[in-house]
Parts: sequence; structure tokens; C-alpha cells
Amino acid sequence: MSDTISSHLEQWATIASLLPGPVPVVLYGMLVGIFAGFVRGFAGFGLSAFLVAGMSLWLSPQSIVPAAMMLEILASVSLLRSVWPHVSWHWIRPLIAGYAVSVPLGVWCLSVLPEQPLRLAVSTIILAMALTLLSGFRPGWGDGIGVRLGTGLVAGFMSGLSSVGGMVAATMLFTTSLPAARLRATLIALFFLSASYALIWAGQRGLINRGTLLWAAWLGVPMLIGIMIGRRGFARASESQFRRAMLGVLAAVAAMGMIRALWVSFA
Repeated sequence: MSDTISSHLEQWATIASLLPGPVPVVLYGMLVGIFAGFVRGFAGFGLSAFLVAGMSLWLSPQSIVPAAMMLEILASVSLLRSVWPHVSWHWIRPLIAGYAVSVPLGVWCLSVLPEQPLRLAVSTIILAMALTLLSGFRPGWGDGIGVRLGTGLVAGFMSGLSSVGGMVAATMLFTTSLPAARLRATLIALFFLSASYALIWAGQRGLINRGTLLWAAWLGVPMLIGIMIGRRGFARASESQFRRAMLGVLAAVAAMGMIRALWVSFA
């Protein structure tokens, strides 16, 4: 009997050593992963923002942001083949140029500075823009090279710092005349390239450890299940339904970012 109990205890100890956190937190994280994956599969963005916002009550940005970068890469790989013909390269090139310059600065800030004030400011701006766009207003700044490069610089910095860089890029792309399929495909390609680049810098700053890998592993399968469901939803949505849903996602993620920043600031 004692040998059986000892064997079970050893098995539980082995399983516990492979968990990135307490069992309830891991189960909650898996639910967040499914929902974040659904949003990513449908809209083409929002994965990192929902993961970081959803897990922020238990994990620091230094713990979850690098794991979210890994999951962004996995999510993009699962979607790239189907969207590659629709990617808008005249947006991707200047965006990536901007990211290349500003991601290292954002990662450096993540490792040495508090992110909350900047996250709060950016989330507030994006929420206001999303609500304005939902009202039917469209800005007249176009999509010239200056707008595209500037978007890449700001989005890259925020991608390295936290999880709202994708929202910056998505908000700007939404103001263009790109059809839904091209808009979504461009975001998916952008996140694959930018997350890969940001992850390299995060590794160099010592932000990747065993816990990072475990969180990415435990959240990966639920995320892929959510992506599969989200892809089916996108296939059934009309152009207008997609755009309104995308703006709703932007507003929701921005609101979550504001709440998270305020919570962490006053907790």
C-alpha cells in the first residue's frame, strides 16, 4: 500500500513539475488561450493582447509576453499558408522596416522600465479610435509611405514592450481601403515576422526561461483549437460583419488593456 501511495505521489510530483503555475491558474490560462485563439483565427490579430490582459492578474509582463510571442509565431504558421496570396506587401515592407528599428527599444524598456503608464495611454487612444470608427468616421490621412513606416515604428515599439503593438497596426490598417481578406492576411504575415524578431531580442535580454516555454506549451493546443473555430467564423462573415467585429475586438482589447494597467497601478 505504501509503495502504491509513494508511486502516485511521485507521479503527481512529476506532473506538477511540468506545470508553469498552480493547476487552477493553468486551467484558466487554457480557457483564455481558446478565446484568444478564436479572436486570432477570425480577425487576424488580438492573440497577445488577450493573453497578456487575461493572465495579468497572476503573471508579470516579463513572464507572459515572451510566451505570447512564441504563440503568435505558432498561430501565424497555422494560418499563413491559407492567407499568403492575399498579403498586401506594399504595407508589409515599411511596417517591417519600422519594426526592425523600434522592437529592440521596446524589448529593452520591457526589461528595465514599468510598462503600465504607456500601456494605459496607448490603450485609451486605441479605444477612442475604435469607437470613433464604429460611428462611421473615416480619417483622410491615406496610406502613404510615411503613414506605413510611422505605423511600423510605433507598433514595433509597443510589440517589444507589451502586447498592444498589433492593435496599433490593426487600427491603422482598418482606416485603409484594404478588403477584409487582404487586411486579415497582412496582419497575420506581419505578426509572424514581428513576433519572430521580437522573440530573438527577448532571448538576448534574458526574458526567456523554463517558465516561458511551459506556458507556451500548455497554452498552444487550446489556442490552436480556438484558431480553428475562428477561421470557420471568418469564412462565414460578410465584409461589413468582419469590419464591425474587428472594431469590436479592437475596442474590447483596448478596454482590457486600460483595466489591466489601472489594476496593476493601484493594486
